Amino acid sequence: MASIFSRIIARELPAYIVAEDDHHIAFLDINPNALGHTLCVPKKEVDKLFDLDEDSYLNLMHFSHRVATALRQVVSCQRIGLSVIGLEVPHAHVHLIPLNEMADATFQKKISPSAEDMKNLAEKIKSIFV
Repeated sequence: MASIFSRIIARELPAYIVAEDDHHIAFLDINPNALGHTLCVPKKEVDKLFDLDEDSYLNLMHFSHRVATALRQVVSCQRIGLSVIGLEVPHAHVHLIPLNEMADATFQKKISPSAEDMKNLAEKIKSIFV
């Protein structure tokens, strides 16, 4: 069965997509730690990050860097944090989280932005992503 991320990639499920290339997609987390919390996902479904071959891993990190650069221009924060956990969805992915305090990185503090805020933020990030 396809992961929820594979279903987003196939456009079977909606997402606030902020960036995409031939091998990756980035979209806003629907249960974010902070405004702008973004997931960077390889389009090829592989369960664990370190099961990716070396080129795929490095390309995902490069893509994540590009997304983080755009995110940093749109969201006011002290820094963009990166986290890889991967227990909830069996599809390798990177969390990019705008950080202003340590609690933003704990996955215990969540926010609930409106759909309109998510849509507007996604469009702003997408317009900057190169």
